[in-house]
Amino acid sequence: MIDASKRHLEDAGESYFEHLGVASGFAWRLVKAGLACGLHALVPGLCTHSASSSVAELNAILAARAARSERTSADGLSGTL
Repeated sequence: MIDASKRHLEDAGESYFEHLGVASGFAWRLVKAGLACGLHALVPGLCTHSASSSVAELNAILAARAARSERTSADGLSGTL
């Protein structure tokens, strides 16, 4: 488990604490999107765009991270996410 974690951090190009911050931010956004979906399920007039906006935002962040990772990988610096 420790070796896999070290490889993942190296591939992501992040320290443990950087990764903790990034992953926690994603987790919080996903929790908020999930709560918005739950509210929307109960009252369809509420949160009509919240979850889809959150997913679109997270997708954009992931795409930017992947592009950055590909650039640094091409430069021989770091691997993938």
